[in-house]
Amino acid sequence: MKMISEFLLLSIVMFMTSSSLLASSSSNNYESFLLCLDIHSNFTIPIHSPTSSSYTSILHASIHNLKFMLPTIPKPKFIITPMHESHVQVTVLCCRQHSLQIRTRSGGHDFEGLSYVSYYVPFVLLDLIHLRTISVNIEDNTAWVQTGATLGELYYRIAEKSRTHAFPGGFCPSVGVGGHISGAGYGMLIRKYGVTADHVVDARLVDVNGRILDKESMGEDLFWAIRGGGGASFGVILAWKIRLVHVPPTVTAFIVPRTLEQGAKALVYKWQFIGDKLHEDLFLGVSIQAMHLDGDHNGTLPWIFRKFTTVNGTKFP
Repeated sequence: MKMISEFLLLSIVMFMTSSSLLASSSSNNYESFLLCLDIHSNFTIPIHSPTSSSYTSILHASIHNLKFMLPTIPKPKFIITPMHESHVQVTVLCCRQHSLQIRTRSGGHDFEGLSYVSYYVPFVLLDLIHLRTISVNIEDNTAWVQTGATLGELYYRIAEKSRTHAFPGGFCPSVGVGGHISGAGYGMLIRKYGVTADHVVDARLVDVNGRILDKESMGEDLFWAIRGGGGASFGVILAWKIRLVHVPPTVTAFIVPRTLEQGAKALVYKWQFIGDKLHEDLFLGVSIQAMHLDGDHNGTLPWIFRKFTTVNGTKFP
């Protein structure tokens, strides 16, 4: 019995010692990481640690799924909010040197947590919220947009320059440009102009070696991969050069709500057979939502919306 007690005591001491050494090693690695950022950057890099007063507000800013705010969800060791492209380069190099995974988040929301959660290894959140410059060139029908901008900001800047130019992106203005384009997002103009990635003509990307590459220097394969394969899979996208499309100055849109009692199922059934046969200038979509019932009813009821949009301003069939 005495031998068993001594063995258990020895095991506990060894476990405590190894745990202390591991914690000490991790702490030293994080300190070395911060030193690396300081040494290799010409400008002060905004760094937010869990003890910073700004850490929680920045982390939660783009989280639209409350489960990722739970204390059981892994949190980044540091949040870095670059002010310059060079900050991104240094972060990539120092994370690689200190075996820290990077999660890259652009300026919009993320319901799945892919851009700010890593479950198995320590990670740093690279939040590009400050890299949101947009430059529109109506003369050559293009625009440069940094990945921290949102679709709403991009649409607004285009509208400032022209009422007859647009970018065929999504409906929601709070979606980040970086993830939307790299994931080949789409919107109401998809039937005529395709997906967002179809309209990328150049890009600026920081690769694993900290180099800033454009379309020419990154090569055809990588340029193809980032347009639909997810930007963070191959590097950190800094900015996209996009091609704008022409639209009429006036666009017509309306919504027709129907409940199940009002024949929603029959409407959706018919939509499946005519949606692809309409003129490309006409977009027809269906959205199913939950409607809370009043009175004696308990529960929810699907609420279907039909959306019509024409870009020729004439009439609907």
